[in-house]
Amino acid sequence: MRLKPGALLRFYSLCGILVQVAATKNKARGSQGQFPLTQNVTVVEGGTANLTCRVDQNDNTSLQWSNPAQQTLYFDDKKALRDNRIELVRASWHELSISVSDVSLSDEGQYTCSLFTMPVKTSKAFLTVLGVPEKPQITGFTSPVMEGERMQLTCKTSGSKPAADIRWFKNDKEVKDVKYIKEEDANRKTFTVSSTLDFLADRSDDGAVVSCRVDHESLNSTPQIAMQVLEIHYTPLVKIISSNSWPEEGQSIILTCESKGKPVPEPVLWTKDGGELPDPERMVVNGRVLSISFLNKTDNGTYRCEAKNPIGRNSTEYVLIVHDPNALAGQTGPDHALIGGIVAVVVFVTLCSIILLGRYLARHKGTYLTNEAKGAEDAPDADTAIINAEGSQVNAEEKKEYFI
Repeated sequence: MRLKPGALLRFYSLCGILVQVAATKNKARGSQGQFPLTQNVTVVEGGTANLTCRVDQNDNTSLQWSNPAQQTLYFDDKKALRDNRIELVRASWHELSISVSDVSLSDEGQYTCSLFTMPVKTSKAFLTVLGVPEKPQITGFTSPVMEGERMQLTCKTSGSKPAADIRWFKNDKEVKDVKYIKEEDANRKTFTVSSTLDFLADRSDDGAVVSCRVDHESLNSTPQIAMQVLEIHYTPLVKIISSNSWPEEGQSIILTCESKGKPVPEPVLWTKDGGELPDPERMVVNGRVLSISFLNKTDNGTYRCEAKNPIGRNSTEYVLIVHDPNALAGQTGPDHALIGGIVAVVVFVTLCSIILLGRYLARHKGTYLTNEAKGAEDAPDADTAIINAEGSQVNAEEKKEYFI
């Protein structure tokens, strides 16, 4: 069959429409298989947030960003909301990226990226805005503080979101036992945080640096710090230092009175045995130093150093004993006097023993022979007893000789 030219034209037009419809369906079918991809964003208040929406395969289908109030920010590369803080970063068939500068807490919320297929496909991105805590301040310190008084220092910071963390340090050493209070601000978005450090003032705290440190994720690991130098007033602490640990006669000695207090103590007062120094010519006081020259036994005694300031007074004592150098030298060799005394006692005891023994022997002379002789009971003496004994006069003489 031969078609007329008009019919042929209509046939080609119908074929073109069918091809176009088929292509549109394929395009829609390809887009319907894709979902937009987004990521949550966290930004510090006052910073810039970048919102990015991507599609791996997109056949010229439009992308759109909307804010939490469902207001369109950008439709492809066309800006829809009049806000100078919002700018286009990149627009293509596969990506729509925008930026929001000078972000405020009110910008926080859920943003939506839409891919206009049939039906429309969306992806959510939550924008989190961090509230930066204000620089902390320490209150409650009055200068000066007397030793023993109770101190209560309070550190406070506002505007943090989420609530900031407060830590206390004393000379770089963390103090753990502190109170912590968190309160919601009037905007119901940020927090005011305070912490109290409570302790008794001690002289060791004088000059110490107390610091309050605020840590928060918005500070990029650089904490905010407030510092306070403590000033503690206390009574003097007194100590005497001697230049000679074994002073001898004829030598000199220097006694130094160390006094530490706040306010600085007045010039110290030196006394000996509760009274004034007895020999000003040899005992010279120069500030906190007492010098004694040409020591002798009369310098023995108790020396007192007293220091005072407007807070109070304190004192300490040093007992001075002057040694005899000759006595010390004599003790280095043997004690001859002691040895001589011991020998004399031994000789005396020996002589006494000899005398007593001699008297004993003389008093009991001939007793043995006399008692053996017969008739000894009646004899007036030893010779008569011998004569009365058995035997002749000759035997008596022999016995006498034997006795002798």
